[in-house]
Formats: sequence, structure tokens, C-alpha cells
Amino acid sequence: MAQNIYDDPEFFLGYSQIPRQVHGLDGAPEWRAIQALLPDLNGKRVVDLGCGFGWASRWMRDQGAISVLGLDLSKNMIERARASTTDAAIEYRMADLNTLELAEKAFDLAYSALSFHYIQDFGRLMRVIYQALVPNGHLVFTTEHPIFMAATHARWINDEGGRKTWPVNGYSVEGERRTNWFVEGVLKYHRTLGTTLNALIDTGFEIRRVEEFAPTPGQIEEMPQLVEELERPMILMVSAST
Repeated sequence: MAQNIYDDPEFFLGYSQIPRQVHGLDGAPEWRAIQALLPDLNGKRVVDLGCGFGWASRWMRDQGAISVLGLDLSKNMIERARASTTDAAIEYRMADLNTLELAEKAFDLAYSALSFHYIQDFGRLMRVIYQALVPNGHLVFTTEHPIFMAATHARWINDEGGRKTWPVNGYSVEGERRTNWFVEGVLKYHRTLGTTLNALIDTGFEIRRVEEFAPTPGQIEEMPQLVEELERPMILMVSAST
């Protein structure tokens, strides 16, 4: 079973206060870029993997999806999502994506935001998702960029010219990475970009688009702290189809 850090009271308190949870999708700087990767949602059956507070699940229904199944390991997340949702066409369930099983050809779109870096066996999950999608179905996901993951234990340093840089730590060494985020010892799994994309290809997916999030000048003006995202990509965004 995956580490259920989101049900840790201290972690959940801190996590609930970050902009993307306070303001929803509008608080996620990458949201506009994600929207560009999504197919037309009208009439689609969607599974939201790692649904969190249900922001994306509700948005997808607003865009015409006929049903959304939101899955999350965290009881706290599922309870918050249910409390914020009154739409009977959205169902939330607790599920561990590391051991997930889905019915065959049950969905037109599988979506996941910033959950796949918690998955130990990424290849297995891709196979589960692939068989759960209809022909010409879509997978759209975001995950921590592997360069960001490899820099987790690094700190800003100054080069000889005084410019701040972000050193990468053991990029080619895949496997467990522990980081401190609200609490100590948050467990994630590092995979290179090649491993991530090849897992999709080996499963049978056709990769349609790959993006590495970088903020626009306007976003940096509104949120100056985003300037460090220009130094190393934080989020990898992928669109693929069956």
C-alpha cells in the first residue's frame, strides 16, 4: 500500500492552505496548459486518478462529461470532495493507485494531476489504465518533472557569476526519494523522462503531446515566486491516446 501522507493531520493542514487548494484550479499556474491537452469532454466518461478535493472532477462535469469517477487514497481528500459536490453524476471512492483495478473499456478519459510520482510500479498502472479506456480513449496527466524530483534534496547555490542555480542530484538513479514537505519523510518515486514516456509506449499508448510547465511573464508578475520555475521544470504534462 502507498504511503498515505495526506491523512496525516499536520500534512493535511499545511496542504489545505496552498493556493491550488484554496483557490481550486485557478490557483494552479499550469491549469491553462493542462486544458489545452484535454479532449472535448462532452458526453465522456472520466476517471480522475488522485482526485484530491474534486476540483477537476467538478470542472469536467461542467464541460459536459456524463460521469466522473474520482479516486483517491486519502480519506481526508474523499471526504472534502464529497462535501463540496452535489452532482449525482460524480462518484468518489477511496483507492490505492498502486493496486488499482478498473473495468475494461469503462472510460473515455483518464486524468491525473500530480499523483503519479507516488506510484511505485508505473508500468503496471499504465497497463490498468490502457485496458480501462475505450479505443481512441485519452490519458492526460501531470506529474512532478523528473528533473525537479532529482533536485528535491538540492538547494539553491550561487555559481561563479553570482547567479542562482538548482543542481540536479542523481538524475539517472531511479527509485524512492524522500523529501520534507509540511512533514518529514514524504515518499515519492523518481523515474527519468525516458522511463516515463517509454512506459506509455510499451503499453501501447500513442503519445500526442508532452509539455514542461514554465510560467508566462504575466504569471511571474502576479506571483513573483514562480520565477524559480524558469530554472528547472517542476511539472511534466503528457497527453496520450489508445
